[in-house]
Order: sequence, then C-alpha cells, then structure tokens
Amino acid sequence: MTIYKKLQELGVTLPPVSTPAAAYVPYAVSDSHIFLSGHIAKKEGQVWVGQLGLNMTTQDAVQAARAVAIDLLGTLHAACQSVGKDLNNIERIVKVMSLVNSSGSFTEQHLVTNGCSELLGQVFGDKGAHARSAFGVAQLPMGACVEIELIARISRA
Repeated sequence: MTIYKKLQELGVTLPPVSTPAAAYVPYAVSDSHIFLSGHIAKKEGQVWVGQLGLNMTTQDAVQAARAVAIDLLGTLHAACQSVGKDLNNIERIVKVMSLVNSSGSFTEQHLVTNGCSELLGQVFGDKGAHARSAFGVAQLPMGACVEIELIARISRA
C-alpha cells in the first residue's frame, strides 16, 4: 500500500506548508536527510493554546500532537516534491523532538508526544519507528501547547 493510500485510509488530508512566523524556512534538504522546522499545534486553523498541568489535559494534548504530525507530513510531502520525490521515498523517520508547554509539576510530556509518534507509525509502519525526545518547556511561541520538529531520510536513488 502506498503512503498516500494509507493516509486516505486514516482520513488524513495533507495540509499545505505553513508560512514561517519568523526568519526560517519550513524545511531543509541535505543529501539524504530532510530537516523539518518546528511546527506548532493548530486547531481549526488557529494556534492551539494551552499549558499542560495548568489548563489542558494530557489527552487533549495527545490530539494536538497528532495534529502537529499531520502538519509535519504536509511539509514533508512538499520537501520530498522539492527533490522530485514523494512520501513513498521516505526510508525512515529518524528523529522527532517534541516541546510541550508545561507547568513545573507536569511530567507526561512523553505521553503527549505519542500523539505524533503513533500516527507516524501508522503511516510509515516500521519506517516510522524513530528516536525521540520530549521536553517540558515554560512557554512556546504564541502560547501553543505543543511544538514538534522532525528529521527524515529519503531515498535519493
């Protein structure tokens, strides 16, 4: 099954690449690796604001991390197209780094990040298994609850 059929089966529509909010590019391709800039959680087109342990539940943040994963996939698709490839040419999701807007007492950042990791596994199967870091931070841009960046390896053959 192609990645695009899998996305369709999961009910996932790839969004267009978001316009950067500051002085950076959404992705960079270097040899066989694609580096995606951090993507913040959005809900209904707006920044998904919240702080875990203060005014947001872990389960809501898991959904926010899944939404970020969908945005990341849209950007990854565009990055693949920029080198004449598509998501079927992804050899591996190498690394995911997640920042979770957290109060000092919140300790479930790893569970929040599962929202992203599990979707990547559903989409890419074994190629979606990745190394990962999940951090709690005092604040994120625009008050977003979650920000995630991703590194993938693409076949250049």
